[in-house]
Amino acid sequence: MSKSFSPFSKHELIPQEETLEILKHKSALFIGIPKETAYQEKRVCLTPDAVSALINNGHRVLIESGAGFGANFTDTDYSEAGAEITNDQAKVYGCPIILKIEPPTLEQIKLINPQSILISALQLKTQSKKYFEVLASKRVTALAFEFIKDEDGAYPAVKSLSEIAGTASVLIAAELLSNVNDGNGLMFGNVSGVPPIEVVILGAGTVGEFAARSAMGLGANIKIFDNSITRLRGIQTNLGRPLFTSTLQPKNLLKALKRCDVVIGAVRGKDRSPILVTETMVECMKPGSVIIDVSIDMGGCVETSEVTTHKTPTFTKHGVVHYCVPNIPARFSRTASISISNMFTPYLLKIADDGGLENSLRFDKGLKNGLYFYHGILTNKAVGEWFDLKHSDINLLIF
Repeated sequence: MSKSFSPFSKHELIPQEETLEILKHKSALFIGIPKETAYQEKRVCLTPDAVSALINNGHRVLIESGAGFGANFTDTDYSEAGAEITNDQAKVYGCPIILKIEPPTLEQIKLINPQSILISALQLKTQSKKYFEVLASKRVTALAFEFIKDEDGAYPAVKSLSEIAGTASVLIAAELLSNVNDGNGLMFGNVSGVPPIEVVILGAGTVGEFAARSAMGLGANIKIFDNSITRLRGIQTNLGRPLFTSTLQPKNLLKALKRCDVVIGAVRGKDRSPILVTETMVECMKPGSVIIDVSIDMGGCVETSEVTTHKTPTFTKHGVVHYCVPNIPARFSRTASISISNMFTPYLLKIADDGGLENSLRFDKGLKNGLYFYHGILTNKAVGEWFDLKHSDINLLIF
């Protein structure tokens, strides 16, 4: 009896799993950018270049007239980039995706359509329980950009704005020390034969690092204080030179404060910044010296600090000039807008390529970390505990 010939191998005759190709259907986004109405907020989420990139990828962008004026972007800049311009605020808030810097007010939330997507800052410490209840009633899906993480586990929005705040703090200190602002007449700069300015930086995070980088570039003597040896080691590595670094020992800190011309407070806490510089310490500082308390948005790390505005940014206490404006990046609105736009644009293009926000949230853990509302269900544990609101784990809702 002859053997029957089979064109298939033994392995091929064993039942195999069926593999189906799952195609991602690219979705077209319709993004609304309203004009910021918060006090002294001049930033905008997307630059004309970013809008052009989105339009060229088949998306629609509707911008409220004047939204870019604070950052020196005209309506013409946006219309030439392909955006639609409108004077009707309700029309902008009626878009399926709303992109903002500041969180919307309760009046603005009323204009949002049910099931819309809101991407903005959350600024948890400034919110009320009512804000979350109204958002829930609209069944909104909301993302807070300060909670979004990148692939390295860092917070890109917070980091980019901290870079601006750190660099700006040194520029502001330089202004306040000049005679134009009735300062001590000292100049940041390594002038031959003149002792350099002494700068004390409290905190070795991103703000502290960029403040140190700027002050060092101008030729100042810098001393950095932080209780984390890892951060102090990291800042020396990143700046590429040995620096004066110390843990927060009161004796060492007081000695540095007595000699310094500028103090930059850049320390953050969990609920509020720890007070590292007491009123007694401030009294020991040189007359005309400057304190820039970048931590003021979390209560401040100097006991004598009080919140100020861009209009009246300083006050003097015990002969020391205090600058305590919470939103320093808004002072440099165009740079801050470009920085925020650089972060938003890749995320928006990725959401579209993934076939919508829901698919992106499934695959991107960092983006999912920024979510605090999912179809009206609160998904952020910190928000739930802070305001005593019922919350659900997002992983039980999206899988």
